[in-house]
Amino acid sequence: MTHAEFVSAYRQGQIRVSVERRAAARLVSERLLLPFVLLPVLGSGVALAITGHFFAGAALFIAGLALRFVVRASSRGYVLNRALQDSGFYEEMKAKGILRVDSP
Repeated sequence: MTHAEFVSAYRQGQIRVSVERRAAARLVSERLLLPFVLLPVLGSGVALAITGHFFAGAALFIAGLALRFVVRASSRGYVLNRALQDSGFYEEMKAKGILRVDSP
């Protein structure tokens, strides 16, 4: 199925699209370099807590964990939205098995 056919069939509701949750979360995490962002944020939260600013440190640590959760929770929608907009990304996701297109 070509990208143009995919987009038109999806918008008309003729196909069912499934995105593998774990693979999409891993892909988005890698593309955003999430570990390299979270490590300093979580470390700073711990450092603040150790130096006596417990509530600020805890808030920063929880914000880092929340960022990780939000990225993982929204990854499926990101992959589907990007696949609808970009034909190269659509082909890449199909080849990797992250995006599956099924007939209803």
